[in-house]
Amino acid sequence: MTQAGRQGSPRNSSGRNNSGRNESQDSGRSSAGRTGGSGFGAGRGGASRAGGASGGSKRSFSPGGERPFKPSRPREERPFDPDNPTSAGGYGRRDDAGRQDARPAKAPRKPGSNKPGFGKAPGTPGALKPKASNKKQYASRAFGSERFGQNLGPIRKPRGRRGEVAQSEQHDADGVRLQKVMAQAGVASRRVCEEMIEEGRVEVNGQLTTELGMRVDPATAVIHVDGIRIQLDDTMLYMVFNKPKGVVSTMEDPEGRPCISDFLKSAKNKGERLFHVGRLDVATEGLLLLTNDGELANRLTHPSYEVPKTYLVQVRGPFPQGVGAQLKAGIELEDGIASVDSFKLVDSTPGHVLIEVVLHSGKNRIVRRLFEAVGFPVLRLVRVKIGPIGLGDQRQGSIRNLGKQEVGHLLASVGL
Repeated sequence: MTQAGRQGSPRNSSGRNNSGRNESQDSGRSSAGRTGGSGFGAGRGGASRAGGASGGSKRSFSPGGERPFKPSRPREERPFDPDNPTSAGGYGRRDDAGRQDARPAKAPRKPGSNKPGFGKAPGTPGALKPKASNKKQYASRAFGSERFGQNLGPIRKPRGRRGEVAQSEQHDADGVRLQKVMAQAGVASRRVCEEMIEEGRVEVNGQLTTELGMRVDPATAVIHVDGIRIQLDDTMLYMVFNKPKGVVSTMEDPEGRPCISDFLKSAKNKGERLFHVGRLDVATEGLLLLTNDGELANRLTHPSYEVPKTYLVQVRGPFPQGVGAQLKAGIELEDGIASVDSFKLVDSTPGHVLIEVVLHSGKNRIVRRLFEAVGFPVLRLVRVKIGPIGLGDQRQGSIRNLGKQEVGHLLASVGL
């Protein structure tokens, strides 16, 4: 059989088919070579173009296709056990694979642990200074629900001594329960007042009491809470007047000059007889106390109680050193020796000096005469405080009622 016959025989028909396939593959490779260049660059370029044409499809992580999404198991939180502190925090949690973490959670870093000296015993060289504690002595505060008036806090000085008189002798069978009287006076709720009594913070007629069943007569009993006197008489009035310059410190003036009654807008207060505590001359500004409590007014003005009064004095500067020491030591005046309790330079501007002085003397024009005696006449004088009561930011020419806590401090300052 000839060569041509062998090629055309059925036995070699696969040879013809294979040759056809080889030709198609060669033509495909040649077309790829024409399109992407030559060699390996064509294969890489074709693959990159194919990936770009897919429109940013997700990357395949396995030869069989994309891995299906498997949600992670939720973390299991264990309740806190006081006997086993490691049960809280990260201890007992499971990771995404479901494996339990046998290591306890790392304790958080304490604040300030990165500062030098942390961990050293207080008082040793290089140790951190302890911060001042703002913790209150008691959880509840007397008159803590007041919406006006200044918060003066408790009175530190104890007023009574325990054990002089039996607590049963303070009991009045026909009276009102002590905690009810305190609650009606606005000290706190009845339940909080009971806690104050049990904590030994309440005094009745100068004696500490811890009996919840005690009854007192509101008309005669003298009650203190944390040293603050409770005023049980609702008819008493206590006010602060910020007197402007040019106003006479009287209720009525026959010459027709502006006086205190011109600033009393309430008809009830106009008809009430009020005492003004602490007289100020026409040119002096500042705080005047107005009250119908005659006993309080008498004690505040009496020299034996030595109620301190604070003034701001403006004089011409410069103010030499040593003058303040002279004022504290005493200056000879026409009616005797007078002095100030404290002297402090507040502010200094070109040509003017602002000084704060505290004194308890009630002599007429005592501050002006003291500064004139040392050669510095007063340009402006303002009284800003009497005892525990201060002006604060009260507007000039206005009158405000004292809060119950302020009244209690004022009464206690003169032994009432």
